[in-house]
Amino acid sequence: MADPQVEIGRSAPAEEAGQTSTYATASQWQLIRRKFRRHRLAVVSVWVLVLLYGMALFAQFLSPHDPFEFNDKLVGAPPMRVRIVEDNKLQRPFVYGYKRTVDFATMRRYYEVDPETKFVIRFFAKGFSYELWNLFPTDRHLLAAEDGGYLHLLGTDRLGRDMVARILYGARASLSIGLVGVLISFVLGLVIGGISGLVGGVVDDVIQRLIEIIRSFPTIPLWMALAAIVPKEWPQLWVYFGITIIVSLIGWTSLARVVRGKFLSLRDDDYVVAARLSGGGNAWIIRKHLLPAFASHVIASLTLAIPAMILAETALSFLGLGLRQPFISWGVLLQEAQNVRSVALMPWVFTPVLFIIVTVLAFNFVGDGMRDAADPYA
Repeated sequence: MADPQVEIGRSAPAEEAGQTSTYATASQWQLIRRKFRRHRLAVVSVWVLVLLYGMALFAQFLSPHDPFEFNDKLVGAPPMRVRIVEDNKLQRPFVYGYKRTVDFATMRRYYEVDPETKFVIRFFAKGFSYELWNLFPTDRHLLAAEDGGYLHLLGTDRLGRDMVARILYGARASLSIGLVGVLISFVLGLVIGGISGLVGGVVDDVIQRLIEIIRSFPTIPLWMALAAIVPKEWPQLWVYFGITIIVSLIGWTSLARVVRGKFLSLRDDDYVVAARLSGGGNAWIIRKHLLPAFASHVIASLTLAIPAMILAETALSFLGLGLRQPFISWGVLLQEAQNVRSVALMPWVFTPVLFIIVTVLAFNFVGDGMRDAADPYA
């Protein structure tokens, strides 16, 4: 009978050889995926982004109240606490209402929990009517207080509007503007950077000088100058696309330089020269040979560019030069909270800041993971 230790010793090299063979035959994308999975923080960040975009996609269903609904009896009300125990007995989730008192000397409102007013939280309950994705009319919501009640888990703003609903609706604009802006920047950066790196000569010099001029301007003043061009009488949907284009016109320069550098390093490789000698045009060479060679690096750059787009929209809206009421975005919500009174009396109106921070960090961690995974043999 063979010694088990000998068998184990014999199987280890075989197992290592199998792993080596698997890596040797794996495609580039398989290697990238394997290394990305080992970046735990990046994987967690992917699920965080899936959750955030899911919230934006189903904002109407998740909102317990209409984001435009005013409640003059709950102006600046603090967040409500969800409870499941009453009189030492387990209950269905519920919240207590508020009693409001006003100090007429300072005109300040005070809210106290009213144990006599109880609102049971219903799941898939009826609420305000809406059309999900403008296709399916319904009035069902994930959470809602029983008939005649209210549920303000993150409090209300200075006009009595529910903060949860406004944050969810604001996510639709703030998160989508990053994707749309990066898509436009991707096309501009890929085309302009590709022409600069592949053609070279005078064309390359002109494009690089243009990029240097654009990058030499301070970012925020340049945003402000371009945003001031947008007519104030435009509908908010037009303003949304205008802000997206403004942010994209500035954001393409970094990607263009990355693409140019890659093209310069790859255009004289043997397989590219062979493709050119065989009669391949520039567009065909770029599509078949150059782009696949550094696609992972481009994806990493795009991932890191999305948070910059989100912050740009937030900054412009906060300064009053971007999206405006009644349109809702995280920047618009922060614009409403830019006074000392809000800081002192209603600190919960700054909750959108937390969502912005989490979103930006998640994209940065995913970008770091993609950048590390772009070199699977490192």
